Amino acid sequence: MKLKLIAALTVLSLSPALAFASPSCTKEPKSKWMPEAEMKAKIDAMGYKVKTFEITGNCYEIYGKDKDGERAEVYFNPVSGEIVQKGD
Repeated sequence: MKLKLIAALTVLSLSPALAFASPSCTKEPKSKWMPEAEMKAKIDAMGYKVKTFEITGNCYEIYGKDKDGERAEVYFNPVSGEIVQKGD
């Protein structure tokens, strides 16, 4: 009984982490990615105010505010610059 409870709690504790896994943005090598400065300029032109810019997996990811001032977490394809996934 105790083992089943521990197993159930383990699965439940891992579920949120699995739900927030980063998307797959590209299969292209980093040599084909848009330079970070160019990507940051493109993101700025989209109206985002970037607080944090980072590489997550095979994506460019930002945390900041959108053009309406709302909190934004956005994953971008680092080759095309297109939005792959938005969250908040």
